[in-house]
Amino acid sequence: MSVLDDIQSIRARDPAAPTFMEVVLAYNGFHAVLLHRLNHAIWKLGLRALARFIANFSRILTGIEIHPEADIGRRFFIDHGTGVVIGQTAIIGDDVTIYHGVTLGGFGRKGQEGGRRHPKLEDGAMVGAGAQVLGGLTIGKGAKVGANSVLTDDVPDGCTAIGIPAKVICKDKDVSPYGMPARKTFNELGKVIDDLQKDIEAMKGAGI
Repeated sequence: MSVLDDIQSIRARDPAAPTFMEVVLAYNGFHAVLLHRLNHAIWKLGLRALARFIANFSRILTGIEIHPEADIGRRFFIDHGTGVVIGQTAIIGDDVTIYHGVTLGGFGRKGQEGGRRHPKLEDGAMVGAGAQVLGGLTIGKGAKVGANSVLTDDVPDGCTAIGIPAKVICKDKDVSPYGMPARKTFNELGKVIDDLQKDIEAMKGAGI
């Protein structure tokens, strides 16, 4: 895996269009992933206490907690990053993006029947700020999880999960980079709510 690929991917995907040196010097998400790649190799050598120590140092330095065993693919972008937690058995594919405050958390204890306890994010998946993704579920290729959602079920390829608990939407492709519905969708929802409120007031006025 190329460090240069990681840097160029961040430059291409971040709307702030950072310079090469901005990413190298000032992006805690890049620092966390770089340290994790080293740390993952140390974990696989069986030096688990050392790996956990480095992971804790990385958390203090970056505000991002990644378990050394987590399997992370190429060009992984943690945007902003503070408050991100990635659990032990998490699997992250290529070109995945997650935002600050995201938890890829687990259910159950290590060694219990069922194997993987943490989420799997397939290639091109995106998880919005503050989302909680819990258990051994799978977020499919190109799928999105909306900001502040709580997800406990799989998301099919190309679909979006929004809400608490998260509901999967596969028809609406109009989603912002943070995994939230675009303004047009919010406006349409607001109109529906306004119409319902008017109907309720009319029913009250008619004594119904």
